Amino acid sequence: MRQFKIIMLSLLALFITLLHAVPFYILITTALKVQGDFSSRWTLPDYFTLENFAIAWEQANLGPAMINSVLITGGAALLLIFFGSMAAYPLARKNTKLNKGVLVFFIAIMVVPPLTALVPLYQFVVDIGMLNTRTIAVLMNAAAFMPLAIFLYSGFIRSTIPKELEEAARIDGASTLGIFFKIVFPLLKPVTASVLIVACVFIWNDYQFAIFFLQDSAVQTLTVTMDSYFTENQHNLGLVAAAAMIAMLPMALMFLVLQRYFIAGLASGAVKG
Repeated sequence: MRQFKIIMLSLLALFITLLHAVPFYILITTALKVQGDFSSRWTLPDYFTLENFAIAWEQANLGPAMINSVLITGGAALLLIFFGSMAAYPLARKNTKLNKGVLVFFIAIMVVPPLTALVPLYQFVVDIGMLNTRTIAVLMNAAAFMPLAIFLYSGFIRSTIPKELEEAARIDGASTLGIFFKIVFPLLKPVTASVLIVACVFIWNDYQFAIFFLQDSAVQTLTVTMDSYFTENQHNLGLVAAAAMIAMLPMALMFLVLQRYFIAGLASGAVKG
C-alpha cells in the first residue's frame, strides 16, 4: 500500500512537471522557427537558427532595457538583504511585546495590495521630482518587499541559528553589530536565497509600477519595453518568443544557482518561524 502511494505521488509529480514544461517547450519551438515557417508548434524545426534572437535583441532595444532591469532589481535586492536582515535580527532575538507588535504589523502590510497606494505615491514622486528615475524604482520595490524579507529573516534566525553562538561571542567581547555581521549574517545564506528568488522574480517582472513611474524610454525596464514590442509584432510569434526567452534568462539562471538554498530557507523562515 505504501509503495503504491509512492508510485502515485511520483506519477502526479511527473504530470505536474510536464504540465509546467509544455509552455516552455512551445516557447522554444516557436522561437527557433523563422518567419514563414507554419509547421506545428509541437514539433521542433529540422534546422537550427538564432536569427529571431538577434533580430529581437536589435529591434526591441533589449540591451538598455535589460541594464535598467538589472540595476533596479539588483539595487532593490541589496537593500532587502542588508536592511531586511538587520531589522529582523532584533525582532527575532528580543521577544518583547513591542517587537511582536512590529512583526505583526509587517505581516499585516503584506496583505495590503500595493496598487492601493498608487495614486498618492505617484503624486508624491512627482512632487519630489523623482519621476523617471531608477532610484525611485529601486526604493519602491525594496519598500514593497521589505515586510516579506523581514518576516522570512526573523523566522529563520529564530528557528535555525542557536543563541549559544552569539552568547559565546558576546563573552569574548564582541559587539552586537560584530555578532550580527561576523556570526549571524554568514549563516543566512539559505533564507537570503529565498528572499532573492521570491523578491527578484516579482521585481524583474514588475509592470504595474514601471509603466507609471518609468515612462521615459531611457529608464524603461524589460517588461515595459517588451509590451510595446509584443504589440508591434503580434503576428510574428517567432520574434515575440525569442524576446520572451531573452527576458526570462537572467531569472532562470539565478534560480538554478540558488535553488539548493531555496527550499530550506523558505521552509525555515515561513513555517518554523
